[in-house]
Amino acid sequence: MARAKGIKPMAQNKKAFHDYFVEERLECGMELKGTEVKSMRQGRMNLKESYAVVKNGEVFVQGMHISPYEQGNIFNTDPLRPKRLLLHRNQIRHLYQEVGKMGYALVPLSVYLKDGRFKMELGLCKGKKLHDKREDIAERDVKREMQRALRERNRT
Repeated sequence: MARAKGIKPMAQNKKAFHDYFVEERLECGMELKGTEVKSMRQGRMNLKESYAVVKNGEVFVQGMHISPYEQGNIFNTDPLRPKRLLLHRNQIRHLYQEVGKMGYALVPLSVYLKDGRFKMELGLCKGKKLHDKREDIAERDVKREMQRALRERNRT
């Protein structure tokens, strides 16, 4: 079977953009089991409460929920098991130094299929304060009102 070319989004972490400022983005591979891949191809995963940690020179994503594969039996794994991310050594070293700084976190932003392989977009993020979130909500409301006004104007 030939691999599909291109990028197909599978899951997004919209909450990350609400809670964090994304300062840097990285694409990384994921080490997965067979039944996890089959379940992910069905779109049965959740990134909402997930985060990544650097330990012993490796990066792991924690809290990423992959539902058990329905046709799987003894080969199904724990839905919340830590999954290792595949990065170059210098990228891991850079992330470790940045996360050591105050207020930075590694947050999965999205999971997608790229040329038949699962990739994760990992963001180096800085946490937002409450007033920052309020500013974003206000900006979004203003944009929405402008779009409404333009639509109304174009109708007449």
